[in-house]
Amino acid sequence: MTTAPAGKRTATGSLLGLALGDALGFPTEFDDVPSILAKCGPWREMELPGRALVSDDTQMTLALARALRTATGRGDLSPARLEPPLRAEFTDWYASPENNRAPGRTCLTACELLTDEGRSWRDASQVGSKGCGANMRVAPLGLAPGLSAEQRSGAAQLQSALTHGHPTALAASDLTAHAVWLLARGADPTGLVGRLRSYALDHRTHYDHAWLGDLWTRAQDPSPEHFIARGWDECLAVLDRLREAVRRPSPETDPCLATGEGWIAEEALATGLLCFLLFPGDPVLALRRAACTSGDSDSIACLTGAFAGAWLGADAWPAVWTDRVEHRDELLELGALWDA
Repeated sequence: MTTAPAGKRTATGSLLGLALGDALGFPTEFDDVPSILAKCGPWREMELPGRALVSDDTQMTLALARALRTATGRGDLSPARLEPPLRAEFTDWYASPENNRAPGRTCLTACELLTDEGRSWRDASQVGSKGCGANMRVAPLGLAPGLSAEQRSGAAQLQSALTHGHPTALAASDLTAHAVWLLARGADPTGLVGRLRSYALDHRTHYDHAWLGDLWTRAQDPSPEHFIARGWDECLAVLDRLREAVRRPSPETDPCLATGEGWIAEEALATGLLCFLLFPGDPVLALRRAACTSGDSDSIACLTGAFAGAWLGADAWPAVWTDRVEHRDELLELGALWDA
């Protein structure tokens, strides 16, 4: 694995790509491919809307990013430092009048419970949900500098667990952050799936008590190792599907047919990665492919953008798009902080 070239601004590129994918896929989220083609024309020519509004995907990414900035500004990242500002950011998002962008039911339910300050976050966590809301927002943990592997993994799982406590949501969030981290440091995309499979196998029975506490007891598993292994096994299964799709690329076929529609966390990871890996050198085309899918198009495209931007850097995106994406200034501010 090589180190990303100096000046590439991978954090800025990843955050901008995430928001651009979100804005491109937001108008197509609930449409099938024929409907998208009828509305937008050929997928290879899809254009960013003139008002490039983002969905809850980018809103919650920014909430996590702000909480991470606050926590690391107080010292080494730990559960005790991250959970309070993250909880505050999530409940502020829940109460915001801007929370009108088709937010997920799990996030709404959990964040409402988190507004009760006397309630443990583990009692607010929705342990039956592995929706993509768990990992569509996790990219900042792959971008922030100075984190150890344990901090990145634990924090990725914790941020998922505040809303989505299913073991597959935890594992998929961990894997997503790890993929962003690898790409931002110059890992070759052609070997990425193999690296992620190895990472999943290495972590398969590791339950992080320090970051998750007794979350596992809210499920019906006989042990914490059994609980977390369920999640890694589902991620390994979808990575196998992704590996086959990459071996037999079919750019004109809806990626959701190979790796799933992305409504659940492990499929959002796999399908977002598939769109990136189909066009690793053409990030705009990768976003267009991701936005023209039959599933959760904004979440798939935002993950595709996070991966592509982490790999290629800020200059990957056309200024005519980045100049008008919603939250541009805050995205640039956070990117500059972490790129520095």
